[in-house]
This record gives sequence, structure tokens and C-alpha cells, in this order.
Amino acid sequence: MAFLSDLLGRKVTDMDGNLIGKLNDLVAREQPNFPHPTIDAVVVEANHQQRTIPFTEVVSLLAPTIIVRHPVDELPTYELAEDDVLLSRDVLDKQIIDTDGARVVRVNDLELVRIRGTFYVTNVDAGQMGILRRMGLEKPTQRLATTFRKNLRPSTIPWDSVELLRHDQFMRLRVPADKLAELHPADVAEIISDLNRPESGQVLDALNMEQLADTLEEVETEFQASLVEGMSDEKVADVLEEMEPDEAADLLAELPEKRSRELLALMEAEEAADVRMLLTYPEDSAGGIMTTQFAWVGPNLTAEEAISFLREHASEAETLFYVYVVDDEKHLLGVFSLNNLVFAPPDSAVTEFMEIRVKSVRPLDNQDEVAQLAAKYDLLAVPVVDDDNIIKGIVTADDALDKIIPTAWKKRLPRFYH
Repeated sequence: MAFLSDLLGRKVTDMDGNLIGKLNDLVAREQPNFPHPTIDAVVVEANHQQRTIPFTEVVSLLAPTIIVRHPVDELPTYELAEDDVLLSRDVLDKQIIDTDGARVVRVNDLELVRIRGTFYVTNVDAGQMGILRRMGLEKPTQRLATTFRKNLRPSTIPWDSVELLRHDQFMRLRVPADKLAELHPADVAEIISDLNRPESGQVLDALNMEQLADTLEEVETEFQASLVEGMSDEKVADVLEEMEPDEAADLLAELPEKRSRELLALMEAEEAADVRMLLTYPEDSAGGIMTTQFAWVGPNLTAEEAISFLREHASEAETLFYVYVVDDEKHLLGVFSLNNLVFAPPDSAVTEFMEIRVKSVRPLDNQDEVAQLAAKYDLLAVPVVDDDNIIKGIVTADDALDKIIPTAWKKRLPRFYH
């Protein structure tokens, strides 16, 4: 086992001891169907000039002096490939995405292992020991730790659990979509919040529309607006269609009015109509924070029929914890919980187990009033009805409590009602 920081700067000589230069970098190449790249070349610097030598020329990498097989004028030159990684130039001191811990970390050192004569990059050191090692303080620190019986735990990440934030001339990131797809949207949101705008934008480019919409919903509206600033109108319109209507309305309200109108024009008519309606209400009103996607059934269904109906029609509902009973004109007649439905006899009518005394609010009611109602009656959602008792949407508890609980905290709360 060796660390990159221990090797950089070592003298490089030929078999006769003639100085060729000093080790400036190592070239790693990823292998198909193998998680760890191999060291394929060394970069040697002499008189401010660099040359890249195939690793097959290296006799000993771990000795105090690195030895190569041939004199300097007989050494072959290694041609760098597009996917080659220069460990010091491209990785050391750079930010990486830890896809296992769902975070952005700084690379302080790299660990190498030799197996049957081949060197592999095995781990990334993102901890303090990597910094101390590069400062020459690793051994004194370890001695002090031993004296005081402290256990210095390494902070290493397996190479196959990280993604480099490598940039080419077009500022593209090498971030495979399949690894990002395995992360929760909140984790992706956490990652992009630690990146600069070009980097965060390129991470978002690796997501499909549904993942992108879910990720945007996990960040503050102002940050959403900055993230979509450089996206094409067609792409943003597609993302808005995937977002919850209330989230889409919040984002559009944050954008310049002209662009907001243009985006609404590009959206599908049904989704755009919901969002337009939400935009007519004050931002801090029940109508301004409600969603139009909720679960509902008619009053003439049995429990068994209601389950079938919901299975077919309620896939877009923001929460299935409550199911609202409405007539053909969408008058609110009652509500029942999913728990009520599951345990009801299959042939019982929903009117037999629904609650008819439904706590509701009006579209122009203040957000504080909605929050107080949700807190008083321990509700996970509150229906919004107009003067004719026609249901317009629902306000979920996290949106209702936004003014009571700071938004940054609210975003981290588990959404039990999903």
C-alpha cells in the first residue's frame, strides 16, 4: 500500500543511477468491468519540462528512488487518452461526489495498492490524516495519538463510490446518471448545494425529468430559480409539468414575469391551467400554497371499488393518507383515511366510514390560519374549499407549517404522509 503524496517529488533515475527528473504525476486508466483504475504511466519533470513514460518502464515505484529500465534518450513516450486521469492534476485537492455518503468532499490523498505487479487506485482519503501526511506530520500525530490512547480513524472512500468532477473544455462533468438515480432526491439536492453553478448544472443534466423535478422540489425556491436560469425553456417547461403544481407555481413566481408567461405557454394545457390558478392567489394564502393533486372518490363507491378507483386514478396525488369524497360537481362531502379504507368491509359504502365533519379552509385564508388548524387537529393535510364548498385543492402539513418551522428545517423533515 502507498499514498500518492508519498511518491510525488521522488527522484527518477535509470538503471545506472542517472537522474532523469522527479515524479510529477501518475496516470490512471479505468478498466472495463473493474472498479479500480490501473496506473498506466508516470509523469516525470526535469528542467520545467514534463514527459509521460509508460508504466511498463518502471522497475520500482515504491523505492526511495524510482527506477526506470532505459536511459532518458531511449524511453518511449506514453500517449495520453481522453479518459486518462492524472491523479495529482485531476483528483488531488479537487472536489468529488461521494455517491455512497451522498456528499461532496475534498480529496486530500489517494491510496494505491500493488497486486501482482500492477498498481491500482483503491481509496480516496478525504480526512485529516491525508492533510497531515502531505505536511509530513502523519507519524508525529500518530505517536501523539498512541501516547494519549486516541484512535485516529481514517476517512477513506472506495474509488468505486466516488465520481470525479472532471471538466473538459466545455465544462461537462463525468457523472453517470445510473449512480445519481440510486440517490434520494434530497441527497442529490445536498450535493448540488455544495457545488458551484456550472458543476451543479451539469449534475442536474445527468438526471431524467422526473429525477430533476424531484430534486428541485427539495431545494429553496430562490435556488431553484438559479438552477434553471441556464436551461432551455423547453426543458424547464417539461420539468414544471413533472413537479407538484404548487411547487411549479412557486418556481414560476420566482422567475421574471416574461419568462414565466413563456414557460406556461409551453406547458401542457391541463398542467398549465392548474398552475395558472394557483398563481392567482396571494403567496402566503391557502390557495397560494395548496396543491391540486389530491386523492378523491365518489360517494356511491364501495370500499373495494374505491381501492380500484384510487389504484387507477390517484397515482399523481401528493398524499394518499387522506381520501376526499366529492360529488360530480366536486362538492366536498367527507374524508376518510387510507387506514379506514383498508380495514373497511369490501362491500361497505364509503359514506358509511367517511368523516362528514371535515376541517377545511378558504383559498384566501392566511397561511398562519392553515398552520394553526393543522397543528390543532393534528392534520397531515387540510382541504381548501370555496364559498360553495367545492374543493379546490389541499395544503399538506409541511407547506402549512412553513412559517412556523424554518424552511431549511422543514425540507429535512420526513414526509410521513407520502
